[in-house]
Amino acid sequence: MFGQTPELRKFDEIIAVNDETNGKWESYYLTKAGKKFGNDSLEFYDNSPVCESEGFITFRDRKTDKAGMFNRNGDIVIPAKYNFLSKVVNGMSTGLIGAEKHYIDENDEHPSWKGGKWQVIDTTDKILIDDFIYKDHLNFYSLIISDKPTSDSTRVNFRSVEGKYYSFVDFEKEFRQWITKELLNDLTKEKLIDISYDTINWESQHGRVKANKVKLISDNFTVIKSELLEILQPNTDYFISDDGLNPFIYKGEEFEKYFNNCGEPKDWIYPTMSIIISYNDKNDFPQNNYEFLRTDKGYKLVGLTIREGEIK
Repeated sequence: MFGQTPELRKFDEIIAVNDETNGKWESYYLTKAGKKFGNDSLEFYDNSPVCESEGFITFRDRKTDKAGMFNRNGDIVIPAKYNFLSKVVNGMSTGLIGAEKHYIDENDEHPSWKGGKWQVIDTTDKILIDDFIYKDHLNFYSLIISDKPTSDSTRVNFRSVEGKYYSFVDFEKEFRQWITKELLNDLTKEKLIDISYDTINWESQHGRVKANKVKLISDNFTVIKSELLEILQPNTDYFISDDGLNPFIYKGEEFEKYFNNCGEPKDWIYPTMSIIISYNDKNDFPQNNYEFLRTDKGYKLVGLTIREGEIK
């Protein structure tokens, strides 16, 4: 019987395995058909084996400490030449090549990479975008290829190695546009209820609970509206943070589609965008947090933290 990471929920094409036999452990990948491959070459991220993505999974050559990629049949489609390879998203992966590990000191267990360059490649190792420099969160499923750069303010353009332009939606730019043009433009109680999940996880001075959206928003609409509209004022101290849905908070069948087989949030297509407003109090610095989940039907309010303001 093979072992697996505790978070693994289901197995589509490939699984990372740690198998114990007579007190000895063997690590490898396993296909749905039962083929074993990639012995002792599991790739890890945050101390857990990586998860399959679109029928591909990354591996690491222990001799060279370089990453490559297997397909669903256990064939190497990208050789182990990268310092790091991301999961496949819309047939593309981002790879770091030519870098060196950087340690803060001899006790550093989580080194970073120094130097090198990032590239966007496809699953045949063809370079699509060379020297890919962009730090913000992009939606690779929004790819548009054109002869000229797009003028859409929510998109970011990159010139490909073939001379075309690849543009992707920047999640934060998309969210900011939605906030100002859709959500906060004539914000009503009915509109806020409509763009909220039926149950909202909310936290106040009294702790965290799950609340019915209609009752929560109806009872506290004046406070919520006032707080949200503050971000339109130039002196408001706030920022927007993007993340993935927290699996320890958002559980149940209604949220399953927002996690992959390993229980990781699918932040590459369903990120959470949080508006965090800070208040400079004399004795404290409380923050109110409004967490929105990107869904197939637009952004939905799923979490609410109110530490400043009267709530019911």
